[in-house]
This record gives sequence, structure tokens and C-alpha cells, in this order.
Amino acid sequence: MPRIGVTGHVRLAEGTAELVYAELTATLTARRDGPLQGVTCLADGADQLFARAVAALGGTFEVVLPAADYRSVVADRKAFDDLLGKATKVDYLPYAESGPEAYFAASEELLRRVDALVAVWDGAPSDVVSSTANVVRAARARSLPVTVIWPAGAQRA
Repeated sequence: MPRIGVTGHVRLAEGTAELVYAELTATLTARRDGPLQGVTCLADGADQLFARAVAALGGTFEVVLPAADYRSVVADRKAFDDLLGKATKVDYLPYAESGPEAYFAASEELLRRVDALVAVWDGAPSDVVSSTANVVRAARARSLPVTVIWPAGAQRA
């Protein structure tokens, strides 16, 4: 069964989460050819929406966390804890503190574990090492199939 990972924007404008969630659900439903397995870093925004969609569709997901302090940097700890509790597996990378290097290392580990990637991405380029654009570039360099979703009307905050 294919394992699908996610990368995407963390800060979404008001009303965008609902658009992205609907598109994620439709995309995952269309790609489903057996039990749904997801892999996420559980970041705010796209990652948590992905985990919710996978769970709502009866799938399972595992989590790759970038650093020991990661819970302290998420915006909504209650939502984070709820999703973390639903994960079938949780792995922490050996970083003490969250930051761009740890975030990209977690994305690299996620890419090692998946057969395909869903990117919630507006298509804008970025030189930031941990950016969605850079993770998409790394996935494509590995010849992983990448499905980019950015629904009409979606905006970053």
C-alpha cells in the first residue's frame, strides 16, 4: 500500500483551511487504492489538515517530529496533542531545538518513508531551506510523484 506524505504552508489565511481540507480529502480519496497511510511532520497548517483528512477517511498516519521542543512551537497545542495521540508511530529527530535545519531534516526523513507527496503549495519559489518549495524540489529530485494542491481562493497568512 502506498504511503503518502505531506508538505505545505504553515500559515494559511482565514477561510483557506476549509478550502485546503476539502481539496486534501478529494485528493486522498482519488488516490486511494487500499488502506490509506500518511506521513506528516504535524506542523501547523497543511500538515495538521492532512492528518485530519487521513483520519477522517479511515486511514492511519505516522509522525516525524523535527525536535524535542517541537510541541512548544505549534500554535494550537490541544489540536497538536489530539492528532499526535492518533498517530500509529511517532519519531523525534535528534535535534533539541526546532528551527529551519531541524524542519528540513524532518522533511527529508518524511521523503525517505513515502511513495508519493502531496504539497499544499502556492507555487512560489523560496530560498529558505525548510520551505515548501524546497521540500517539493527535494521530492522531485528523488523522482517521487508530487501532487500540488492550492485551491482557488486559497491564500497564505
